[in-house]
Amino acid sequence: MPKMKTNSSAKKRFSLTGSGKIKRKHAFKRHILTKKEKDRKRGLAKSGLVSKPDTNNVKFMLNI
Repeated sequence: MPKMKTNSSAKKRFSLTGSGKIKRKHAFKRHILTKKEKDRKRGLAKSGLVSKPDTNNVKFMLNI
């Protein structure tokens, strides 16, 4: 049986924390930043965690 392949887009977007949670970046921080508030942009720059309903899908894509 062949090896399972990791989803290439997922391995670029997600990473594991030490406790096994999945880390992600926020969306809406690429362009059209002039109309967004400073506080909002600062919050979008920080990393977040994948929500519980989505963790199984992401783990499947990462072969964890």
